[in-house]
Amino acid sequence: MGGLALLVGGASWLVNGASRFAAAAGVAPLVIGLTVVAYGTSAPELAVSVQAAFAGSAGVALGNVVGSNIFNVLVVLGLSALIAPLAVDRDLLRRDIGVMIAVSAALMALAADGNVGRLDGLGLAAAGVLYTAWLARSARTGDEPAAEPASLFPNRGLARAGAQLVGGFAALILGAAWLVDSATAWAQALGVSDLIIGLTVVAAGTSLPEVAASAAAALRGERDLALGNVVGSNIFNILFVLGLAAALSPDGVDVSVGARRHDLPIMLATAVVCLPIAFTKTQIDRWEGGLLLGGYLSYSVWLFLSATEHEAAGLYSDWMVWIVIPLTGLMLFGLAFQQWRRGSSAKG
Repeated sequence: MGGLALLVGGASWLVNGASRFAAAAGVAPLVIGLTVVAYGTSAPELAVSVQAAFAGSAGVALGNVVGSNIFNVLVVLGLSALIAPLAVDRDLLRRDIGVMIAVSAALMALAADGNVGRLDGLGLAAAGVLYTAWLARSARTGDEPAAEPASLFPNRGLARAGAQLVGGFAALILGAAWLVDSATAWAQALGVSDLIIGLTVVAAGTSLPEVAASAAAALRGERDLALGNVVGSNIFNILFVLGLAAALSPDGVDVSVGARRHDLPIMLATAVVCLPIAFTKTQIDRWEGGLLLGGYLSYSVWLFLSATEHEAAGLYSDWMVWIVIPLTGLMLFGLAFQQWRRGSSAKG
C-alpha cells in the first residue's frame, strides 16, 4: 500500500508541476492531455516496468504495460464517459487514435518471436521521441487556441512547480521499488505468475493516476483532456515504458505464449474499439462507457480463470477473443457507419 500511495502521490505532484510549465508555454489543452498529463500519469508504469526489468521480472514489466493499456480504455475511458459524455476532437480521431492502434499492432509484431529485444526496445523509444516531437510541432502550428487548464490544475509558482517535479520523480522511484518487490513476493507466495500480477494488481495500481486525472477532467468539463490522457498514456506505455524496459533489460522482455495468444490481441482489440466509438456523434456516450466497463469485467473473469488454472479458461478466452470482441466491434462499426450516413444525408 505504501508503494501505491507514493506512486499516486508522486504522479500527482509531477503532473501538477509539469502542467504549470506547459500551460505557461501556451500549449493547447488537448496537447497537454496527450503529452504532459498522459506522460505524467504514465510515469508510475515507467518507473515500475524499468524497475522490474532491472530486477529480472520481465513478466511484471510486460503485464504492467498490457494490463494498463486495457485498463485505461475499458475502465478509465468507460468511467469518464459515464460521468459525462466525452467529446472527440477530430484531430484526435484522425491522428492519435490511429497511432495508438498502430503501435499496439507493432508491439504484437515485435512480440511474435517470444521476445521484445533490446534493439526492439530502442526502436520503440526512438519512435516515442519522434511522436512527441510531432505533437510539439503540431501544437506550435495548429489552429486550436491554447488555454491554461486552470480548472483542473491550480496555478502555482514556478519554484513550487519545480519542487513538485523533483518530489514527484523521487516518490515514483521509491514507490516503484516497493511495488515491484511486494508484487513479486505476492506472486511467489500465491504461486501466481509474474504476468498475471502485472496484468492485474500492478496494472490497476499504476493506472490510478489516469483514473484520477480523467475523472476530474470529465467532472470539470475538460473532455478533450480526459480522452487525450487515455490515448496518450497508451501510446507512451508501449513506446517509452516497454521500450525502455526492453532496452535496459539484458535479455529484453520475454513474451509468453499466453500473452501472445490472449492478452496482446485483447489490448489491440480495445484500441481498435476506440475508433468506431469515437465516430458515433464524435463523442463517447454513457452507454458506450458502460459497454467498456462491461468488457473489463469480462476480461477480469478470464484473468481469474487463468490464475486459478480453471479448465474453462482456454474456452472462455477463445470465446472472448474470437467471438465476443469481433461481434462488439462489428456492432460499433455498424453504428459508426449509420452515423456517417446520417451526417452525409444531412449535408446533402
